[in-house]
Amino acid sequence: MIELKKILLAEDNPKDVELTLEALEDSMMANRVVVVKDGVETLEYLRMQGAWAGREPGLPSVLLLDIKMPRMDGIEVLREIRSDPALKFLPVVMLTSSREDKDLLNSYYLGVNAYVVKPVNFGGFIDAVKQLGIFWGLVNEVPPENK
Repeated sequence: MIELKKILLAEDNPKDVELTLEALEDSMMANRVVVVKDGVETLEYLRMQGAWAGREPGLPSVLLLDIKMPRMDGIEVLREIRSDPALKFLPVVMLTSSREDKDLLNSYYLGVNAYVVKPVNFGGFIDAVKQLGIFWGLVNEVPPENK
């Protein structure tokens, strides 16, 4: 049996959360998704702080990170992750509606693993998230520090 790996979804839009979970459910991975609603909560989860202080240790296999979030945006979160020795190898995929060149360039400059623009149509969005879930949740090998 294949072990399902945990996915962290950082998304503030409830409709996008629902669509993402629906797509991952089709890939039979929705039960391994933790949802956080902004950049601050994302870092608290990863660092086991605040409301997440008592969670089970370990990092997710991938962080699906939106760029435009309250309190701290995805670019700032990525910068923090890549500068933290305990988090720097965590795979991060920007899953965003931003098509701005500056966001794309900043993300890759800071070490994002992939940049996926959310398709506008429902079917395209579902397909994109399914593929992300299968690759990052089942196929990709995570660094030993994440296990």
